[in-house]
Amino acid sequence: MRDGLIGKMAIHAGPLQRLRQGVSALGTRLHSDYWFPHAVLALALLVAAFYWLGSAVGGNLHVLLSPAVLKHLDFSALDLRVTDVIHGVAGIMMIVMSVGIVLRSRLSWTLAVVLLVAIELADFKTHRHLVFFVYYDALLLAALLLAYSRFNRSSVAAGTLFALTSTLLLMLYAVFGAYYLGADFHPPITDLVTALYYAIVTMSTVGYGDIFPQTPEARLFAASIIVLGITVFATSLGAIVGPVIGGGIRRIIDRKGKRMERQNHFIIVGNTSLARNTYHEMQQRNLPVTLILSEAPAAEGELADADVVVGDATSVDVLRMAGAAEARAVLAMRADDSDNAFIVLAIKELEGSAKTVAAVNDSKNYSRVKRVQPDMIIAPQILGGELLAMALAGEPISGDAVMKRFFNA
Repeated sequence: MRDGLIGKMAIHAGPLQRLRQGVSALGTRLHSDYWFPHAVLALALLVAAFYWLGSAVGGNLHVLLSPAVLKHLDFSALDLRVTDVIHGVAGIMMIVMSVGIVLRSRLSWTLAVVLLVAIELADFKTHRHLVFFVYYDALLLAALLLAYSRFNRSSVAAGTLFALTSTLLLMLYAVFGAYYLGADFHPPITDLVTALYYAIVTMSTVGYGDIFPQTPEARLFAASIIVLGITVFATSLGAIVGPVIGGGIRRIIDRKGKRMERQNHFIIVGNTSLARNTYHEMQQRNLPVTLILSEAPAAEGELADADVVVGDATSVDVLRMAGAAEARAVLAMRADDSDNAFIVLAIKELEGSAKTVAAVNDSKNYSRVKRVQPDMIIAPQILGGELLAMALAGEPISGDAVMKRFFNA
């Protein structure tokens, strides 16, 4: 029965909207919020990361395992190219970032997208790698971009993980790069201690001038260390300090001190004019209201003091977070009628006692929304047209007539 309703509700939506709604409905049945897409994407990123590492090592594996490297750290026999360095560093970073992907970290998502773009550009430029993995990385990048809204978590832990990983990998890149290109500097860099010294001095942009690059390759390498050093340090500082400062300020300006107790309350979904006006009217009557919005409201806007849950209201997990199972009523008032219908279906899956109210913005969707059997349908545009016609025709307009047309389920 529900499958038929979902199919009927998707008829009037566009192709992308139908696809999103179909995937959302299927995911709800499979409890995919616990593992999709973050766990699947993390596994796919691990596959790409190990391939990148294998590509970086490539024909140098026997050199890395040779006594000269293992005992004396002599890397002069390595045949490394720029793309090998990119693949190696990206592979190590992606392994760490896959942990953040599992935790739905927005920071890890951003870094994974950047790494995939860098790898795609490197592979496109050199054409050295298997065509299959070029397409694999492209598909993985597209999947991450499509799943953007699912990675909305930020924390000090994720920022610290990013900062430590980025700093460590940048240090490895700078030290071993300077040691590998040692002969291109004056005086030559012949040991790892000198390479470490040069890496720190260059990344911090101090530049004493006692060691300087002589060849174009060494100059480009030094420039890359400076740019990456500034970028990593600035980003790491923002990733760690930002959530701490933001959380402190949010606690200071939050006059409520804690969120509203979400029980025996009302839930309004959407940020339309109807939803906002309903919220304000209920606030004036001292009714407890929680809003579910697709994005956080402005700090100084009209909803700044509201109890807000940010997320997709068609997700059962988001509805549970808003306390839908303990709510008195859930008002689906988004601009898209099909979204309102799917919200009603999601509420029914919770099997709570909350009444459901669905808004209809387009009269042609009225019968479709009615099939999902909400407890109440609110159709202000239909009501406006009928009241105007009744007034022009001289028909009596009573309160009962208005209520019957305004709330019609």
